[in-house]
Amino acid sequence: MIWFLGSAACLVCTGFIVRSILQPQTIDISAASKDLALYKDQLREVDSDLARGVLSETESESARLEISRRILAADKRAQMETLANPAPSIINKLLAAFVILTVLTGSLGIYANLGEPNLPDRPLVARLAAAQEARAQRLSQEDAEVQVPDEKINIPEDYLKLVKRLREAIKKRPNDEQGLRLLALHEFRIGKYRAARKAHTRIMKVVGDKVTAKDYIDFAEVMIFATNGYVSPEAEITLSQALKLKPNDGRTRYYSGLAMAQNGRADVAYRLWEGLLKEGPQDAAWIPLIKSQIDDVARLAGINMSNQPLPGPTTDQINAASEMTKEDRKKMIRGMVAGLGERLATNGGTMNEWARLIRALGVLGETARASEIWNEAKDVFSDNPKALNLLLEAAQAAEISQ
Repeated sequence: MIWFLGSAACLVCTGFIVRSILQPQTIDISAASKDLALYKDQLREVDSDLARGVLSETESESARLEISRRILAADKRAQMETLANPAPSIINKLLAAFVILTVLTGSLGIYANLGEPNLPDRPLVARLAAAQEARAQRLSQEDAEVQVPDEKINIPEDYLKLVKRLREAIKKRPNDEQGLRLLALHEFRIGKYRAARKAHTRIMKVVGDKVTAKDYIDFAEVMIFATNGYVSPEAEITLSQALKLKPNDGRTRYYSGLAMAQNGRADVAYRLWEGLLKEGPQDAAWIPLIKSQIDDVARLAGINMSNQPLPGPTTDQINAASEMTKEDRKKMIRGMVAGLGERLATNGGTMNEWARLIRALGVLGETARASEIWNEAKDVFSDNPKALNLLLEAAQAAEISQ
């Protein structure tokens, strides 16, 4: 259906263009034609004067006869002076052929390059249903692990012997938390990801209610490595537990975005990863991973990706500044704040950028300016409750009086 409609629209538009090229045009530029228009206006004025009593019946009839005579004469002159302007037929035909070839081949070529002609219609409801079905049919962690061989890493023989001794020790003390953590770490380092995952599974049971966000994210990361990047349902549940304890953790949000991308929710993955790219820090382990994948995710989500770097201080940069001397810290932050403040004032920005600026000004002790930015941000995001909550947290961190 889409092919039929697109082809029909293309042909109709092309037809109008070709018709205007091939059809001879008559251009009337004679003085007689202007006289004709003038005389017709005079006829209407005679009728108007007669109706208002300015002219008598006899006078009006005489005027009509005179004007009619002039109209006949002007019409005869106009026919003689009219210029027929048919363009040269060969040139017109060549131009029409060029237009047809350009429009048709050009449009088909562009669509063949950018479009997907064999892709069926996928309404939002159908796509969400397909994503839900795909989630329900995912492989379990163990089934996915079976399909992935252990990574082959060149390991010194003495190191392998130490790992082997550690395994033997854990068999004797299966509830030794410290020993299990060491075993999980070293199994991971030698590429035995399935063994590392099993050790982490045991750790989670031993730790019980004392489990931390880091325990959850370490466990999820090992599971994802063990399946060669596949986020299983078990890994996704573990990630959700990590997010509950530490919502802003970068690793957790990266892997959560990866899970969304694999489950057909590229839009959600893009939002998660875009936030991480903006927040930084740029030396974080997940930043290059996101940069290598976010273009594809954006394309699947129907988003035009902008690769412009985000200026301004990150939260980690601001926290790192607290370890400097007071003067060095203020100098560093003030330099980073200047660019962000100027850009927000001229071009606007995201809620995270506004919150970052408020926090940075609080660190500098510039509470008056931070308060101004806070009030301005409230106006900008007045219809966004989520943004207002984030901005309120930043204002409280900057110790702005409410």
